[in-house]
Amino acid sequence: MLAVTPFNFTSIAGNLPTAPALMGNTVVWKPASSAVYAAHVLMDLLEAAGLPPGVVNLVPGAAAEVGAAALASPDLAGVHFTGSTATFRTIWEAVGRDITRYRNYPRLVGETGGKDFVLAHPTADPAAVATALTRGAFEYQGQKCSAASRAFVPASLWPEVERRLLADIAALRVGDVRDFTNFMGAVIDRDAFAKVRGYLDLARRSPDAEILAGGGADDRTGWFVEPTVVRALAPDLPLLREEIFGPVLGVWVYADDALDAALALCDRGTPYALTGAIFARDRAAIARMTAALAYAAGNFYVNDKPTGAVVGQQPFGGARLSGTDDKAGSPLNLLRWVSPRAIKETFAPPTDFRYPYMIAELGGPDMAPQAPPPMNMGGPDMAPQAPPPMNMGGPDMAPQTPQA
Repeated sequence: MLAVTPFNFTSIAGNLPTAPALMGNTVVWKPASSAVYAAHVLMDLLEAAGLPPGVVNLVPGAAAEVGAAALASPDLAGVHFTGSTATFRTIWEAVGRDITRYRNYPRLVGETGGKDFVLAHPTADPAAVATALTRGAFEYQGQKCSAASRAFVPASLWPEVERRLLADIAALRVGDVRDFTNFMGAVIDRDAFAKVRGYLDLARRSPDAEILAGGGADDRTGWFVEPTVVRALAPDLPLLREEIFGPVLGVWVYADDALDAALALCDRGTPYALTGAIFARDRAAIARMTAALAYAAGNFYVNDKPTGAVVGQQPFGGARLSGTDDKAGSPLNLLRWVSPRAIKETFAPPTDFRYPYMIAELGGPDMAPQAPPPMNMGGPDMAPQAPPPMNMGGPDMAPQTPQA
């Protein structure tokens, strides 16, 4: 098995190689280049716990080199992946090209990108919505595949949600992550910084975007990006469709009587389907929204932010371009790493090839089956017999004429 792990969650980095190993496989573990030290710490813990040598094999290095070597092996039985949609597609294409090389059909399990949502109903609590957006969009600098990246808020609620959200952002502390009073730190590296800054530049240039908070980025002492809120004035704004993986939240304000249109935009406005949250105090509205968004998120939250799946209680994964939805942390995922075998043992094996319906008498194997008696079809000397007349009036009586 090949396990390719991301930088942003050490728990995921530990799960991807160990889940196949627990099911009896050996694993090549390729950690993210920006999280090699954390992977080494995990590997030390596994070895201290008694993991036999050669079961999980940590191989840091360039993705093109380590991944290419593993994918080229005829013994490749599966890939356990968390990372970008583009990288997972590249892996899938490579496996497809080499399918005749493998001894198995490799199992491909991946959790990739997301464009996760918070959709508020007019009956939602504005304070709860604002808190969910602050935490969901800006925790860990938005570097979560589950981070809230787009919000749909009814016009009647938006002024209060906006006021609370902007006040929260103004109170956020940004700085060294070793200081736990800081809510945000820097994004992971130069490439991530450049990507997020590109979306901020797009928002500044676009006539269909209004920056309500943040919008700045400073790389003088680290890769710091301000928590940013952008109101979209057109539904096809890229900030509402594309994964940014940074502290940038796009907001679509919809008319209170246009909930169905907001639900449709939320469902079909992006190719991803990882996490999502709805907020409402009306139970009928919750049922309606849950049904309309049945395929929009593999992890779905009601009156809670779309991040923070509890390990062991909320197996994680999404569909569409967010991955194969094999639910890491659940038996559904573990079963992907086994090759089931069904065993039958017979304690009274048959000794005659013939089945019972082939033997006329139960006389054993020395008796030839009897031919059935010939069917009389009338023959040349005998006309077919007519059936006896049907007596509708009982055994001794002709049929009675009904009385008037």
